[in-house]
Amino acid sequence: MESAILRFEQDKNKDLKMRNFFFDKFENPLTGSKNIACPFETITEQMEVAQNYFLDMLAYMNEFAVPYFSASQYFTNVEKEKILTNSPLENLHSYVSLADMNLDLTARSFLGVLKAISTYGTKDIKDATDAFLNTVFEIKDGETLKSFMDRKARMIHLLTSVYPKAIKESGKYFGFHFEQGRDIKIAETDRFIMYQVMPTIPGVEVNTSCKPVLILPPYVLGPNILAFLPDEQRSYVHSFSNKGIPTYIRIMKNIKLHEAVQTMTPEDDVNDTVFFCKKIKESNGKLVTLNGYCQGGFFAFLNIASGKLDGLADALITCVAPIDGSLSVGLNNFLKSLPPRFNKLEYGAKALPNGIKVADGDIMAWVYKLKSIELEFPIVALYRDMSMFDYPGNENASISKTAAALNYWLTYEKTDLPMDITRMSFLSYNNPIENDGTTPITLFDKKIDFRYIKEKGIKWLICYGENDDLVEKDSALAPLKYCNAEVAAFPKGHVAIATSWSHPESKYALHKKFDNNKGPVFFQLELDSELPKK
Repeated sequence: MESAILRFEQDKNKDLKMRNFFFDKFENPLTGSKNIACPFETITEQMEVAQNYFLDMLAYMNEFAVPYFSASQYFTNVEKEKILTNSPLENLHSYVSLADMNLDLTARSFLGVLKAISTYGTKDIKDATDAFLNTVFEIKDGETLKSFMDRKARMIHLLTSVYPKAIKESGKYFGFHFEQGRDIKIAETDRFIMYQVMPTIPGVEVNTSCKPVLILPPYVLGPNILAFLPDEQRSYVHSFSNKGIPTYIRIMKNIKLHEAVQTMTPEDDVNDTVFFCKKIKESNGKLVTLNGYCQGGFFAFLNIASGKLDGLADALITCVAPIDGSLSVGLNNFLKSLPPRFNKLEYGAKALPNGIKVADGDIMAWVYKLKSIELEFPIVALYRDMSMFDYPGNENASISKTAAALNYWLTYEKTDLPMDITRMSFLSYNNPIENDGTTPITLFDKKIDFRYIKEKGIKWLICYGENDDLVEKDSALAPLKYCNAEVAAFPKGHVAIATSWSHPESKYALHKKFDNNKGPVFFQLELDSELPKK
């Protein structure tokens, strides 16, 4: 009986030890503390982390691959005809050159991946080593292996589940919401609608005696980036209206629904701007300042230089605008690396159900990623995003509205473009402005140059980003060689002027004069103060 009881107790102890092995913390043999996590729990948790990591990697790869498959389809459709009309030697030379370019892109993406993994991994190895030493020897305060692994699990969860939801939800407070009725519809053409943008600050009213401004957003990624978090005073457009300036914006209609947009020409762009400026002048009695951001700035310049706005607009503001695209080193070098045969817009054109061809907006945005493939390759982007959430204490991590809204813009705001509009930018990036100031652009059967701007003394403010790797400084400041203009240099990159400095408390607030620079709103207010008072 006693031996049976003894065996029962021994078996019970064995069961308890087995249970402890799988579910409880181990006793540290060096210190006697219970700070070592059980292997079963750790392995299970890490398997889940690894699974989510690979699922996230597939999501990033898929986002990058979708435009690739579209581009491949367009390429095949065009080449079915071209390969039969060129000689075998020409075909061989073009394809060998294309293969050489692809090898270069592959090498650059591979180096980018190695650098990202090395940078992230070096820190990870140090953190893991510190956690191991702290767990086993308890030599200092800090993370244990368990807390280190928990942090990784939370990081992957934030990236795969919380972050995408925050990005989608940011659409509620990002951009224009004309359906809410806060802004006023003023005029409409077959291609555009013009709204007057009203102040978002309580108590601010529009001063109808002020000089008005008409803002032209970029075609490629639309107008909403210029209304970045308006209720938090982070909106470029509202930084004008919140100073009481009569502020108008031109919004392109949905290209999928309106054939007039699908077939729009640069001349249509100018004529519609003329129509809108007439409406503004009738309402305000003053000449308009034309204000364009990025590609919108390029078209604002073309509108003014065409001479069609004579007596309607007398000032120009361009922000990070590629006035001479051929001087934009990154994108221009990418285009030059393409064999001439493939450097054609038709390789990025898709046919709509009605047969009209438009430039695929996804492909246009994808080209910008290819230009900087070592920074934009999916695995590099994945590690960059992982770094946002991988830090001790990330159990209290929150998704900033700024990061969520920026990603909403990049993910959901791409749109297709009219072919003739895209061709204007394409010409600018492939052909420099001539020494006499003649651009490669023709409007109304006339070459566009800087003569009208010089003769009429158009006041011009050029804003550029010191760290802009999309529209480099030389591209934005190209007009200085041919006419007078004021210049404002902003730190940071391409979108920062639209997202970082609209708030009045910012050092670089757009309504201030800073570092001998004039912000766009300050420039507009200064123009207004120079007008004769009634």
